[in-house]
Amino acid sequence: MVNNERIWIAGATRSGKTSALIRQFCQWVAQPDGAIAASHTPIASPTLGQVSASALSPKELSGILVFAAIGDNRIDLVDRLVVATQSQYSFYSTTPLGFFQDEVTLFWPLLIQQLDLKAQFPLRLNPENEQELAARLWQPDIDRAIGAQAAVNEARLVRKILDLLQLAGLAGISVEEIPTRLQQGLGAQNGELPLPFETVGAMLQHWQQWCLERGLLTYGITAGLYWQYLLEHVTYQSHLVQRYPLILADDVDEYPAIARHLFEHLLKAGAAAAFTFNPDGAVRLGLGADPTYLAELAHQCEVVQLSDRPTPSLSEDLGEALVEFAINPMVFLALPETIQAIQTVSRSDLLRQTAETIIAAVQAGQVEPRQIAVISPGLDAIARYALIDILTKHQIPVESLNDQRPLISFSIVRALLTLLTLVYPGLGRLVDRDAIAEMLVVLSNQGQTIDSRSASSSQPTFAIDPVRAGLLADYCFAPHPELPRLLPATTFPRWDRLGYQTSEAYEAVIQWIEAQQSQLEQRLIPHAVSLLDRAIQHFLLGGSSLAFDQLSALRQLLETAQHYWEVADRLRRGNAAQGDRGMNRQDAPSVATIRQFVQLLRNSTVTANPYPVRPMGSASNAVTLATVFQYRSSRRVHRWQFWFDAASPRWLSGVDALFAAPLFLKNWSGGLWTAADTMDANEQRLRRILLDLQARTEERIYLCHSDLATNGQEQTGVLLTLVNAVTPVTPL
Repeated sequence: MVNNERIWIAGATRSGKTSALIRQFCQWVAQPDGAIAASHTPIASPTLGQVSASALSPKELSGILVFAAIGDNRIDLVDRLVVATQSQYSFYSTTPLGFFQDEVTLFWPLLIQQLDLKAQFPLRLNPENEQELAARLWQPDIDRAIGAQAAVNEARLVRKILDLLQLAGLAGISVEEIPTRLQQGLGAQNGELPLPFETVGAMLQHWQQWCLERGLLTYGITAGLYWQYLLEHVTYQSHLVQRYPLILADDVDEYPAIARHLFEHLLKAGAAAAFTFNPDGAVRLGLGADPTYLAELAHQCEVVQLSDRPTPSLSEDLGEALVEFAINPMVFLALPETIQAIQTVSRSDLLRQTAETIIAAVQAGQVEPRQIAVISPGLDAIARYALIDILTKHQIPVESLNDQRPLISFSIVRALLTLLTLVYPGLGRLVDRDAIAEMLVVLSNQGQTIDSRSASSSQPTFAIDPVRAGLLADYCFAPHPELPRLLPATTFPRWDRLGYQTSEAYEAVIQWIEAQQSQLEQRLIPHAVSLLDRAIQHFLLGGSSLAFDQLSALRQLLETAQHYWEVADRLRRGNAAQGDRGMNRQDAPSVATIRQFVQLLRNSTVTANPYPVRPMGSASNAVTLATVFQYRSSRRVHRWQFWFDAASPRWLSGVDALFAAPLFLKNWSGGLWTAADTMDANEQRLRRILLDLQARTEERIYLCHSDLATNGQEQTGVLLTLVNAVTPVTPL
């Protein structure tokens, strides 16, 4: 057995914490002479060489619990562990939120007994389902509370309230305590939350109870169930300590407070553990992470402090000095040539010059695209599009990190939704002539050739161009609230102008729609998800010839639709059994569900999340484009960084936190959260950002600044002192 060893590996960004964690694991599971035992010889780590290790039994080796902060980091950590151990050991890798969700699902019968719930398998709600259902449930409360206040955005208000439940659950705070915390921290009525705090608490309790009665789980409810009921259950505790005698947890500065409760239970039971902690990390502070509270775990461990960085970075020359100069301009600092500036008057010129600087460096062989990152506190759609457009025209790929475009922004998705309105009755108000024209172009452009016997039938065709599609929509589309129809091409007086290929493609669409309507009448189409899948297979070649972003959008569309219908089916069954009147609109026929689903997507609530995480092929040699939060979360490193909009005020005051997040930290004073507290928190956040970004660049930083922002206002943010302290790059 490992003799209750607990290792706390602390260090700044890129100080080798994860590598040390892996080395420690290798020591614990080394196998001298074929026996499973840990090596007493340090593995290329003088710092960790002082840590002894004992033998691990086969049972322990089957109970290795590996944590990472987020999903992408988890994949990287798993890959490194597999390589280091040559795939000899199995382990369970997860994130804190993923672990809580899996455990609540696995031990749901215990919660059914404890909370006297209906015996049904739990179903997790996606955020878009959560917001839609909560808005319906709370509509009477919201209407009474805000009345005719036109300035209130109901969707944002609902999201803020739901986020409070998630913050409380992750912090180990009961729902009943939320109003008190809001009152103590926000004082009088808050402009961002125009509801009495007691009303907010009652709404959240109602929502939580409503979900539990139907076996529906959100992240906030799951976290609350885990710490309040499951983790305190004697039966669960006995299973937990038997299953996981060894824990590896990377970047615990990104973990919520209840993760510490979990770790302490395991440590108390004698589990061995190794943690890594970055005092200047805390990327997810404000999103549920509580790094200060997690840091206290170090008192129960042997602390290993890593001070040297194994790889070069700009932090070696600047570090804290750069932070001090940015926050306190009165301090003199001579910036090295490794920091340069690109300055323009307008933002459009800044976009062009930044792209041209990258193009010139790549073409001159100074740097590879994959060694460049463009980072900004807030990348708007215009900046993303402009940079991607200019760089790709010069054959420089761009990876827009976590660019979660709304599904409805994809024409291929809009076309499929339009198709639904033509097959199912009662959806005519959701479609117009423009949507019909777009659908005809998209489906014919992506579809198979008309002659299925042709050898080239697997190739995409371009049968209906936008002009002819517009004519067909104008003359051959018959709008109707219940039964909108596509009429024959001959309805158009000058149908001869369409051409043979266009006419045949159009008639093929009509025939397909009529065939689906016939099968719908015969109840051969179980639900709209099946119809969407049929349309993809028929018109889009099953996705085989589509671009990666379109494939990603289709995958997300089908996953979202499948989940939406699962939730709708659960609610219909539950309402039928309970005679629930509070959500009676959900008990409507399937057409109502389709209508609600289409409207959900049109509200841009659902986004496409591209997979795989790592680009493949030529796309792997791409310039990274990301917000500061996205970049820091991804733990990436580049030779060159371009800090775009360097003088934007968002570097200091950018919002990466949920509403009222400081009130749910364990070290909150319990007093009123003031403007001074906000300024102090912003400065601490800026300090972490600057230290982290410096450590993640190896060679050069470009400060990209335009005097005027997109809205025409002058940019005088906190980093303007850095911009003015360096010589601008001469325009190309």
